[in-house]
Amino acid sequence: MPTDNNEGIGVDITIGMRDVARELVLESDLSSEAVTKLVLKALENDAPIELADAKGRKVIVPAAALGYVELGSDEQRRVGFHNL
Repeated sequence: MPTDNNEGIGVDITIGMRDVARELVLESDLSSEAVTKLVLKALENDAPIELADAKGRKVIVPAAALGYVELGSDEQRRVGFHNL
């Protein structure tokens, strides 16, 4: 698992798999560039894609089962409350 993430920056990841109606949706602490590199490397090597979400749960998807990966934009996470 790469550690080249930026503190406070994260990305929403949606993974669609072949022959499965439901999508996997997770929020990762990695940047969209880091996730893109992981996915492309896994596809090149026909290896499983291993991702961890913001809560530390791991998701492993076989590259052969991958239908698509949709990445949200990198966003700064907000902490605390804001007065309206």
